[in-house]
Amino acid sequence: MPDLSGFHHVKLPVSDLDRSRAWYTTVLGLHVEIEFVEEGVVKGLALAAGGIRLALRHDPPRAAALAGFDPIALAVPTRDAVQAWRHRLDELGQAHGGVVTGHRGGAVLVGLHDPDGIEIRLYADETA
Repeated sequence: MPDLSGFHHVKLPVSDLDRSRAWYTTVLGLHVEIEFVEEGVVKGLALAAGGIRLALRHDPPRAAALAGFDPIALAVPTRDAVQAWRHRLDELGQAHGGVVTGHRGGAVLVGLHDPDGIEIRLYADETA
């Protein structure tokens, strides 16, 4: 069987691309690599930071359907780094559910929601 080497990117639907661009760049520190323009209107973005690549696509009905769901957990290098993220989010006034112990013994920051209510988790494995 041919090998798989990881995710190329994850794509999330959003209801307001400008609002989501501001949130993902300010809160998570991602930067815009590509704007996808259709008929003169920006309909999607490719964002990146480190090894993370995330795409946002203007699609309000699908964004509403994902509200409250946690489709992705972003890897954080250490448990201390998860605590540093908690501190950063507190400084930014971003509501979250705090840090809990994950199933594998790691640290997981839960309850961070993007502007559409999609939950983004930050996770460090137990060995980190």
